[in-house]
Amino acid sequence: MVLLVAVISPGPAVAALIARVMARGTDGIAFFCAGLVLGDLIWLCCAMFGLAALAALFQPVFLIVKYCGAAYLLYLAWKLWKSAGAPVAAEPVRGRGLQLFGAALLLSLGNPKVMLFYLALLPTLIHLTQLTLVDMAELIGIVALVVSLVLAGYVVLAAQARRMFKSPRAVQAINRASGLAMAGAAAAIVVRN
Repeated sequence: MVLLVAVISPGPAVAALIARVMARGTDGIAFFCAGLVLGDLIWLCCAMFGLAALAALFQPVFLIVKYCGAAYLLYLAWKLWKSAGAPVAAEPVRGRGLQLFGAALLLSLGNPKVMLFYLALLPTLIHLTQLTLVDMAELIGIVALVVSLVLAGYVVLAAQARRMFKSPRAVQAINRASGLAMAGAAAAIVVRN
């Protein structure tokens, strides 16, 4: 239940996901969601294996990932803001899927608070000293399922909201709001420790 509440709570990743769907539709969004889920699972595995200390040693690497993710979001925000009243052309899934996946993975890995959440939650659920491979697989499966379902829910809601706006003026407002949301997500990533 705690995991569900944490995943439903909008953060930079959810803001970027909604902004992407509102501006470009659902083409390629599965790759974006897959990148977000994988990033979450990487943080979960880091917490499970007790790699928090290792992450602290490699803090400069995580900072670089964090700032790359923020820069990409700012680029997308600028592109959306500049797109007058015309909808931003949806990028075809082919040839762009890995870019979406990579961007989402960077975004997710740029938020080490996810690992801190798992570090706080895991000891209340299981004895980390008695963690087996089966336990790890079960946790990974549960987290992947919960995160995927929540992201799918956000995609459906954002896609429905996108269909409500058809006029060039409405599209421009959506593009600008999406651009602001992405810029806000980028700022949240940079500001968060």
